[in-house]
Amino acid sequence: MQSIWNKTTQVSPRKELKEDIVAQNVVIGAGMAGILIAYFLQKKGLEVIVLEADHIAGGQTKNTTAKITSQHGLFYHDMIKKAGFQQAKGYAEANEAAIQTYEEIIREEGISCQFERLPSFLYSLEGEGKDRLRKEAEAAKKLGIDACFIDKDKIQELPFEVSGGVRFANQAQFHPIEFIKALAKGITIYENTNALSVHGHVIISDKGRITAENIIFATHYPFLNVPGFYFIRQHQERSYVLVLEGKEVPDELSGIYYGIDKGGLSLRSAEGKLLLGGGSHRTGKKVCHCEKIGYSYLREQAQKYYPNAKETASWAAQDCMPHDRIPFIGKYSIFRPYWYVATGFQKWGMTSSMIAAMIISDQISGKKNPYAAVFTPQRLLFRAGIKNLCLDIGESVAGLTKGLFGKKEERCTHMGCHLTWNEEEKSYDCPCHGSRFDQEGKVIDNPAQKHCKNI
Repeated sequence: MQSIWNKTTQVSPRKELKEDIVAQNVVIGAGMAGILIAYFLQKKGLEVIVLEADHIAGGQTKNTTAKITSQHGLFYHDMIKKAGFQQAKGYAEANEAAIQTYEEIIREEGISCQFERLPSFLYSLEGEGKDRLRKEAEAAKKLGIDACFIDKDKIQELPFEVSGGVRFANQAQFHPIEFIKALAKGITIYENTNALSVHGHVIISDKGRITAENIIFATHYPFLNVPGFYFIRQHQERSYVLVLEGKEVPDELSGIYYGIDKGGLSLRSAEGKLLLGGGSHRTGKKVCHCEKIGYSYLREQAQKYYPNAKETASWAAQDCMPHDRIPFIGKYSIFRPYWYVATGFQKWGMTSSMIAAMIISDQISGKKNPYAAVFTPQRLLFRAGIKNLCLDIGESVAGLTKGLFGKKEERCTHMGCHLTWNEEEKSYDCPCHGSRFDQEGKVIDNPAQKHCKNI
């Protein structure tokens, strides 16, 4: 299943690493975060190379819905309550700055990538949703975001009646592969070069050794468990997208939409088509057929609201979900001051990638970044994430226990958790940390690095 972005744009392939090398800065991962970090480092006059196990933008970047927004669901009211006003304000300001920085780069570099400023909306179909939306609008506004509550009569272009909404002004959307294709031209990137392990300043890849002053992990999910312990600080979720075309499908929506209800839908337009998203669930989690998840749920919704539409593409994305809902950006661990990490982007990878580039490039160049403290991986926000931490520990214990007593060929090669069969996507998925394998046992999503033999 190929995303609309890959169907319309291809990035020219790069050579693989051929020999041992030495570099000032090495970024592992050539997705949006990795390329932006490398771009910012180069702009600061620093040497940098990028290692990519597959192809440029071949991981999660190609599967984004490409919304560039500080609107992150029902987020700010809850964050103020659990993490404090200053933490929430820093988060809001960082995301607003990320949107602005995308626009500046696109203008300065002359990139044609369908970048468009437009409002982003939260909405609810339920009566009780209005109160939650009002609180979110008030919280966002207090934090400096241009946001306001709107009545249902102000949202008319959706195929269903809503109870109310929150309008975030001056958000954006774009074509991510067109953007990354232009940005990657001036960056040294080695494709088909898989980083297998890192020891101090040395990266061991399947194509050679790379010695670096600084190492940046931009691999979506960190593949090293120690130090950092990111495998107990987040889980992974899958979400789905359908592309719809037809006379009853709007050629262009005037905004981006995100439903806050259980089973809520995400909608945006692109190239005269409608992107219908939703159906999220924890990766590898077995659920009953009544759950509102996956492609089957989205197709049911498409048939309900756009019965004569034609489905022309579909794909799924995988997202790292930190317990306190804040990405981990900055120093990988106090024990490795020359390692850096960017992970835990939830479903907001575009703004989070830009924030990662701003913070990490500043830290490496010795400049103080105003948002670094908000996203530091060394933070301790127990109140904000304790519930999710307990849930994740429970899921991991269950998965590890099943793996210990189950068949060897059904264990994840990351930590040995029991794999579950994903009928909709025809893959074996790990409910502990989100690794995924195809029907032949080949790794298709990390943190696992080794293929699963005899699956």
